[in-house]
Amino acid sequence: MTNPNGQTPAQPTGKRQLHGASPVSASTYEAKRTPATQERDPDEHTGGGIAAFPGEVASEMKKVIWPTGRQMVNYTLIVFAFLIVITAIVWGTDILSAKLVEWILIR
Repeated sequence: MTNPNGQTPAQPTGKRQLHGASPVSASTYEAKRTPATQERDPDEHTGGGIAAFPGEVASEMKKVIWPTGRQMVNYTLIVFAFLIVITAIVWGTDILSAKLVEWILIR
């Protein structure tokens, strides 16, 4: 397949390029472009300040879905099992590397 210049393209091209249609035009670019955000007035306060913080924390804590006691036991056991496995891996690596260094240096 050749392009309008009579040359074969170096890499495969998309269907739109084969028919001469560009996937992006000036009009579609302007339509899809997000508008610029407005700058904030430095004197405008967005938060309620330090006094409102405890009330906001309390309202957010009410929204939290707390795990049940059974779930906490399961999560704790999973963490302990993970720690035991990781500790065994690190311990084994330490022992093997110590044996290897000892074997190399004492030979």
